[in-house]
Amino acid sequence: MPLHYVAWRETLAEWGCPFPEERHYKLGGMPIVQIVETLANEHGIEMPAVEVARRKEALYYEYLPKLKAVPEVLEHIEAQHGRIPFAVVSGSTRESVELSLKATGLLERFPTLVCAGDYTKSKPDPEPFLMAAERLGVAPQKCLVFEDTQMGIDAATAAGMAWVRVPLPWERNP
Repeated sequence: MPLHYVAWRETLAEWGCPFPEERHYKLGGMPIVQIVETLANEHGIEMPAVEVARRKEALYYEYLPKLKAVPEVLEHIEAQHGRIPFAVVSGSTRESVELSLKATGLLERFPTLVCAGDYTKSKPDPEPFLMAAERLGVAPQKCLVFEDTQMGIDAATAAGMAWVRVPLPWERNP
């Protein structure tokens, strides 16, 4: 999420659209075109949503070599890989998710991806998480979700899944 924010901030600045970091995390889990449309409406700015979304993704891809996994989450992945099934549920495109996982060396750990375009209702609706559970063959109540956004936590809760809140970047220990 921190690198996504850098790309968002730079892209939206080109349109004169303010985007505080706290707002970024509140919109986390929402598909990117929808984020652009939401911000355009909030600020009364005419922005071509698809074009702005493409620009943001292009910048994010440029920054991918700087991407780092959250150490505490990475520790869990390494400890449990091969013992329990894993999935990624994201409001990002499949391309973005795959490139992010590849950049962190984690792509092979997540054979199940549920990304924007796979579902009709995004977080906070439970549909994306329920889809992941079904693809994994795991009952929702047996799933544990790691989430860094309230929208994602709300979606996990609505799906009947337990969750762990991943601290926001400014809340983590250095």
